[in-house]
Amino acid sequence: MTEKFDVLVVGAGISGIGAGYHLQKKCPGASYVILEGRDKIGGTWDLFKYPGIRSDSDMYTLGFRFKPWKEQEAIADAPSILNYLNETVEQFNIKEKIRFGKYVRNATWSSSSSSWTVDIEDKSTNEITQMSCNFIFMCSGYYSYKEGYTPEFKGIEDFKGDVIHPQKWDENYDYSGKKVVVVGSGATAVTLVPEMAKKAGHVTMLQRSPTYVVSAPEKDKMANNLRKYLPLKLSYLIIRWRNILRQQYYFRLCRKYPQGVKRAIIREVKKALGSDYDVEKHFTPDYNPWEQRMCLVPDGDLFEQIRKGNASVVTDQIEKFTEKGILLKSGKEIITDIIITATGLNLEMLSNINLTVDNKPIDISQTITYKGMMYSGIPNFASTFGYTNASWTLGADLTSEYVCRVINHMKKKNYDVACPENDSKVETDPDYLNLTSGYIKRAQHIFPQQGKESPWRNNQNFLRDVFQIRYGRIDDGEITFSKSIS
Repeated sequence: MTEKFDVLVVGAGISGIGAGYHLQKKCPGASYVILEGRDKIGGTWDLFKYPGIRSDSDMYTLGFRFKPWKEQEAIADAPSILNYLNETVEQFNIKEKIRFGKYVRNATWSSSSSSWTVDIEDKSTNEITQMSCNFIFMCSGYYSYKEGYTPEFKGIEDFKGDVIHPQKWDENYDYSGKKVVVVGSGATAVTLVPEMAKKAGHVTMLQRSPTYVVSAPEKDKMANNLRKYLPLKLSYLIIRWRNILRQQYYFRLCRKYPQGVKRAIIREVKKALGSDYDVEKHFTPDYNPWEQRMCLVPDGDLFEQIRKGNASVVTDQIEKFTEKGILLKSGKEIITDIIITATGLNLEMLSNINLTVDNKPIDISQTITYKGMMYSGIPNFASTFGYTNASWTLGADLTSEYVCRVINHMKKKNYDVACPENDSKVETDPDYLNLTSGYIKRAQHIFPQQGKESPWRNNQNFLRDVFQIRYGRIDDGEITFSKSIS
């Protein structure tokens, strides 16, 4: 007999764990299961093993609203985040709801039964089984776990050393005393360089163009002091909202006064590296702040390793790989033992699950996103996509709250179906995430469309979303609720 649940959650990372908590808390009568393709919880924080892997958001906002972060470090490493997530699933009895090694391959909606039938592949046996549910909640992130993105570098096969993408890092790999080149200038690169510089002979960050790099304290003195005098939940709430408001203010400031913010950022980098360092060349981007994600370095660790001479930055383009290293467009050759391609991720939507609604295959790129989480024409279906300009979990928590509100509304009104309906009057905007980053632009064709106005717009604004998602009307005239046609 096919198992049936009220809600099927896909993914047991931060989003899926948060979904489990909210379903238990706000929809206690609803049955649910979490299907995880890997053998462990944690998603990103368990998958990546490269040196120094850490959060690039503070843990007072990357942590859950319902579980205070109580460690000293505000910028936490992956093992600390995993400990936090494991505590969460144990404390709230979520682990018993997770089934590991289960990949969702296909999901088929039938209006006659107002339910989804899902094909699930077992990782160990490759056996396909089926499960049915009333609602699918996708919490599987936005990038492929199979492999990261590596450009087609000319001559890469000629290099005699090791070429490694951070997504495939072996924890036992020994780079002590070796010369290392890290290709890239994003969050992964600025994490790898200072950490590897502690053991490697020398680390060179080779970038095609600069990124904004901002230093922040690894420990939050105010947060650590407040915990001494206030109850844990209250001190967490205060710091969480302080950081939320700070994030939102800074983002708006960047958009309103880009040149002023740019000068301030560059001024701080010059202070960290000294007047003799060529900050103009290596740390001054040709785009405005927050047109791409900024890079956070705790306590300026990247700048420290550059000052010590353990790390350096080269801004140039790659002509080709050689036997001994990389030949640059300028004619200079960097001799190295190891090349790390911190060149980005391969994005994907909804884990590439094949979706069918009443025998019609669904192309997500042809749908319009509703409140940044549901999709026009797809019934009883939602997904988590956190913020690009703030902590992911802020968006994940709000999405879970909204899904619970929808489910409870359906139960109260005796509805079976909730489906955002686009009446073709919605004017669309193809720029789904409003970022110019390469990995976003490469995947633009797979993203859903968005409208130019709420609720069809992906706001990327936590404060606005709080009012729209947490407190706004459920039955707003843009989403259709109905009973089963059978």
